[in-house]
Amino acid sequence: MKKLIICACAGAMVMLATGCVGPNGPLVGSVGGIYSNVSGPVAVTSNTGASKSGSATSKAVVGIAWGDSSIKAAAANGGITKIQHVDYHVTSVLGVYVETIVTVYGE
Repeated sequence: MKKLIICACAGAMVMLATGCVGPNGPLVGSVGGIYSNVSGPVAVTSNTGASKSGSATSKAVVGIAWGDSSIKAAAANGGITKIQHVDYHVTSVLGVYVETIVTVYGE
């Protein structure tokens, strides 16, 4: 019984430690406990034309996160000043490894 409690606590700590990079929050509607690979829209503006795209990535392993997957970073990486729309892609394995990619389209 003691081992079960320790494993449950360790699992809960891993899930809590993924923080903002984890597959939770307003971006992801469907989250699998073992594996998630989801994409979707974040925002759309009234600007027309999407001749350029830029992306930004952040990753986390066991609660240690790095990278910048902000819309600002993705737009800068694509040389975009007028954003048309923004998409995201999140991959998670057991909540231990999480990768978030934000892609910005515009001019």
